Amino acid sequence: MLGPVIGLVALTFVMTFVLLGARLRHMKATPPRREDFASGEAATRYFAAVALPADNLRNLFEMPVLFYALVPLLLITGQGGVAQVLLGWIYVVLRALHSHAHVTGSTIRRFRLFLMSVAVLLAMWIGFAIDVMLSQP
Repeated sequence: MLGPVIGLVALTFVMTFVLLGARLRHMKATPPRREDFASGEAATRYFAAVALPADNLRNLFEMPVLFYALVPLLLITGQGGVAQVLLGWIYVVLRALHSHAHVTGSTIRRFRLFLMSVAVLLAMWIGFAIDVMLSQP
């Protein structure tokens, strides 16, 4: 079960570096002025041209939190079987495809990938809940 966790963490770091690269290229092409960082709103306006990687990185700390919360529960209860590991990998792949669609601006594809990843995560939680309930005396 830790493989998918490492995969999702790796994706988060990759997107961090994608964001860093986009922001550095933007700063080189459009050198910031003091007023560009005078407030949070000013900085948001300045980086608006490279907002997609930042938005995606923020997304990687939203729904994936439920994945990160589930994994320790699966490990503690011994419910992290083959099906959960397979679903975990499917979730990570869908999140990676979602990240790619997000930073390339493919809105319809991105939404579909998001919905599929949510469905997989929901299946993982439902499977866990059923397994735990069935294992109770």
